[in-house]
Amino acid sequence: MKKILSIALALCMIFALAAPTAFAEGECKVAMITDYGDITDQSFNQTTYEACKAFADENGLTFQYYKPASDSDEDRITSIEKAIDDGYNVIVMPGYAFGPAIQEVAPEYDDITFIALDVSEGDIGDLAADVPANLYCAVYQEELCGYMAGYAAVKLGYTKLGFLGGMAVPAVVRYGYGFVQGVDAAAAELELSDVEVKYVYGNQFFGDSDITAYMDTWYAAGTEVVFACGGGIFTSAGEAAAKVGGKVIGVDVDQAGTIDGLYGEGMTVTSAMKGLAATVNAELSAIVDGSFEGGKVDNLGLVSDVPAENFVQIAGSTQFNDDFTEEDYAALVAAMNAGEVVVSNDITAEPAVSVITVDYQGNIK
Repeated sequence: MKKILSIALALCMIFALAAPTAFAEGECKVAMITDYGDITDQSFNQTTYEACKAFADENGLTFQYYKPASDSDEDRITSIEKAIDDGYNVIVMPGYAFGPAIQEVAPEYDDITFIALDVSEGDIGDLAADVPANLYCAVYQEELCGYMAGYAAVKLGYTKLGFLGGMAVPAVVRYGYGFVQGVDAAAAELELSDVEVKYVYGNQFFGDSDITAYMDTWYAAGTEVVFACGGGIFTSAGEAAAKVGGKVIGVDVDQAGTIDGLYGEGMTVTSAMKGLAATVNAELSAIVDGSFEGGKVDNLGLVSDVPAENFVQIAGSTQFNDDFTEEDYAALVAAMNAGEVVVSNDITAEPAVSVITVDYQGNIK
């Protein structure tokens, strides 16, 4: 078994049957490993990196990030082991791609604390039956913020919408199906019968000329706003939208600054967001003060009637207007938090709709 047997790391060990132990000053060393992207991806890696670095800077912790040599389980494992060899005892990993690496390293390095963002029980295989005490996984209820984004878009006046997903992995599908449910709910409230959603997956997490051409046909045919849901795939929606004055909805983080900066001020209607930074802050704080609770996969969603306090939300940069105000958004969140508005997380079948038309177009590639 590979372990770093230094005194500092020994003090940081977390045993399955032991209570959490606080790190002494200077002992908590945080490493973040990128998945197949880098820390400038305007998405998971960048947000996680910035949150880790900010926390480390504010709390006087040593921090470093590592980028695997390639998009492979082997290279992700190599980067994790390199971080451990370098003396890092808290490893933060963003994205489901880390599932196989976690299955190998979490049981092997039981004196290292692992924080995995957007990594589900399905991603960690057999470990899900008995999650190691040194592993904390967070998943997010994407259907909720997808619903918020779709609901907001219709309330803000859009009736011709599109959903461009990356790959049809569970998280992306939950975003999409939540979006469809939100569009339908808002259309029903407004008694609209002409609301349409075109729905497709690019089958990759980046934009290219083929996907841009596909988006060109949507916008040319009257699509007003596209929910671009899948890492860098927003570039194809943005490029196509810019040609005709169209709009885009961002994902995972507030992408308004990025999308508007690239394709034109005011392009981003809203963004459906996960609380990646909030999760990093909460778990690193718990590790430092000794209240860390591993051995589980947390399903994070709504915890408050106050939108900003939740792990899923739409961006503060949302283009609110008189038809859908910040107060209206807060009322929606309160109703969802109270269970008065229920959003299905079933991804085994297309969501039922009452008043809208949805055109499912499969995969572009």
